[in-house]
Formats: sequence, structure tokens, C-alpha cells
Amino acid sequence: MQNLSPVSHTALITGVSRSLGLGFAVARQLAEQNYHVILAARDETQAERLAAKLREAGHNATALRLDLADRSSIYEAADRLSRMIDRLDVLVNNASPMPDFCTRSALEIDLDALHSAFEIIVFGCWGLIQSLLPLLRKAPAARIVNVSSAAARQIENRDSGPLFSPAYSLAKHTLNTLTATLAAALADTPILINAVDPGPVASHPERGDDAYDRSPAEAAKGVVWAATLEDGGPSGGLFYDGKPITVGLP
Repeated sequence: MQNLSPVSHTALITGVSRSLGLGFAVARQLAEQNYHVILAARDETQAERLAAKLREAGHNATALRLDLADRSSIYEAADRLSRMIDRLDVLVNNASPMPDFCTRSALEIDLDALHSAFEIIVFGCWGLIQSLLPLLRKAPAARIVNVSSAAARQIENRDSGPLFSPAYSLAKHTLNTLTATLAAALADTPILINAVDPGPVASHPERGDDAYDRSPAEAAKGVVWAATLEDGGPSGGLFYDGKPITVGLP
């Protein structure tokens, strides 16, 4: 039998289905800090394949089926987790479609793409937090990290230039606002929630647009930083590599 590392905490990371993805890099780094990592994806087979890689390296890893566009899937995942673990220390909302990658104007937006982006990035994230709140409250000091994007700041810094991926950008902008809203609602708890912009990530080399992007491992560091904040850390903010983001930065 494989000798596994001792577990200190449990973390759930959504959208973990690709070995080159940010979610898997986050899962690996948390596993290396002795977290039991739960890799969630719409296709549990893909998540299990990645979880097996971590177990082969001596880490504690479990796969979980979760489709954030399906409310019943969120409820089923929460029920399964409640029978699997007694608390949840970290939730990383990483799952994120980009249905309008080639769109360059809000006037050309496809409303189905807009619905798809909000369904997962905003409504799915919000619903998952609600469903897992009982487990998060059982942890001594849970952390929630919502993975944002520099695309959101296009909405804040509007000029006459093109608006790339407007559906995705609007959804991520709303996610940032949701993060601050939930931080206020959780202010009387030890739970900290923050949004993190990981920067451009070289996770899709097949698109040919990743030559100057950060590696998933490098981009994951800022997410892991927010997931492992000490007591008294910030909540409700937007960060890049552990530093607060203001409009136009970094």
C-alpha cells in the first residue's frame, strides 16, 4: 500500500480536470503542505486520474464529481462531502469557462455565452459556498478563494478599445463584487474569503497563445497564499501574488 503523507487540513478545488491546469497546480501545492485535496470536476474520471498522480507521489487526494452549472450536482457533492469529511478548511473556486474567447465587443455578445459564464462563475460559485458553509464553519479558520482574472478589470477601466471576452469579463467582475459582499456577511466568523488574479496562465498551449504566460505552478502560488492565510489576514479583497490589486494593476 502507498504510504501517504499525514493530513493536517482538507481543501476542495473545483475545475480540476487538466494536468496543465491551474486547479491541479493549486491542488499539488496544497497537497505538498499536507492537505487532503479533493479534486472536483464535471468528469470524475478526469479528476480521479489526476488524484491518482498525487497519491502516487505520497499525497492524500480524492476525486469528486461536481458540475457547477447543475444545482442538483452541487447539492449531491455537498451531501457526499458531509459523509466523507468532518470539516472543510479550504474551498478554491477555480472552475471557469470562457465561452466567448474570440468575441471582441459587448455589442457582439452571445447571450447563451453570457448565461453560461454567469451560471458557473457566479451562480455556481455562490451556490457551492452556501451548500458547503456548514462544513466550512466546522473548521477552526476556513479560507475561501475565488479565482478571478485580469479580464475583470476591463470592465473597471473602460476606454474606446475592444472588450475581449465580454461575457467572461463581466462574470469575473461580478465574482470580485460577490467576494466582497460575502466577506461582509462572514465578518463575524473566522472565515476569510478573497479573490485572486493568477495572471495569464500557460494552461492551453494548443491555442498557441501561451508563449509569454506564467507556468501553472507559478500562477498557483498566489492562490495558495490566500488559501493559507494566517488569522487576522485580509478578507473581501482582490490580490495578485499576495498584493492588493487596484484598478489598472498589476
